[in-house]
Amino acid sequence: MTTTYRAMMITKPGGPEVLQPVALPVAEPGAGELRVRVRACGVGATDLTMLAGSYAFAPKIPFVGGYEIAGIVEALGDGVTGFHVGQRVAALTVHGGFAERLVRGAEHFVPIPDEVSDVEAAAVILNYVSAWQMIHRAAKVQAGESALITGAGGGVGTAILQLLRLVGVKTYGAASVRKHGIVAQLGATPIDYRAGPIDRLIRAREPDGVDVAFDAIGGANILKCVRAVRRGGTVVGYGFMAVDGRLAQARTFFDVFAGSRLRGRRGTFYGISLWYRKDKQPFLEDLPKIFTLVARRQIQPVIAATFPIAEAKQALELLATGTVEGKIVLTCD
Repeated sequence: MTTTYRAMMITKPGGPEVLQPVALPVAEPGAGELRVRVRACGVGATDLTMLAGSYAFAPKIPFVGGYEIAGIVEALGDGVTGFHVGQRVAALTVHGGFAERLVRGAEHFVPIPDEVSDVEAAAVILNYVSAWQMIHRAAKVQAGESALITGAGGGVGTAILQLLRLVGVKTYGAASVRKHGIVAQLGATPIDYRAGPIDRLIRAREPDGVDVAFDAIGGANILKCVRAVRRGGTVVGYGFMAVDGRLAQARTFFDVFAGSRLRGRRGTFYGISLWYRKDKQPFLEDLPKIFTLVARRQIQPVIAATFPIAEAKQALELLATGTVEGKIVLTCD
């Protein structure tokens, strides 16, 4: 067996150009840990935030990025039960996934069904668990309701659309015109966010407002989403792609919570890392549900592109263009 493995390390704050290939020593798992040979790793907006050095849950630079992985158990540490060498597993890693090997506590891993490929598994860990938890745990959406989804053509947006369709929810997907095809394909009414304020565009179709809004944009968009929701409805903020800087973050959180309440709506913020750090059990319960839906072909993750891990820089450059529909996945041979 090789004594080193390849990884892509963030060497300093910046963009995709700061990723550097490195060779790291293969470590034996400690007590309660697994060593996993990574087969696929998801690429998402949080990775860009980590590159910039502004992600709260990342270690200090330098470190290996990579938020979610699918792989094969290669070695067990002392005391590990419930797993075996050769078993396919997935995990929400937050960092460390852009690598051929990963050592992490066994309590973080979930078995992957045979019917789910490595690429599919990596594609759903962050996006679809986030969507599931926002829908079922945060907003508690019910059949027959209506929903607005901003950033609807992205990785989490497409996941929300698919899962809401299963619930039986009428959906409106706000996205750039180039992404309207995928939004419509996933059962939503496409909304061109550049055609006017999102609240007016929604109210033209739903005079009383929608029951719930899932907003990935943040900033000034939050209050527009609040106004697009009926009184007594719910606004879930997540991602906040348009928010840059502490002052803007503080204002966005104020608008989510206080702004919603002042207008007779319920506002809440969702972050998968925040929830996971507080209590990982909901994630460990929800990821198998998503895997079951994929295995039964009730949902199909939208894979925009795959790249070998050595081309992680190119994958992140593509993601940064804002043109990606669905999820980018890195693969390891």
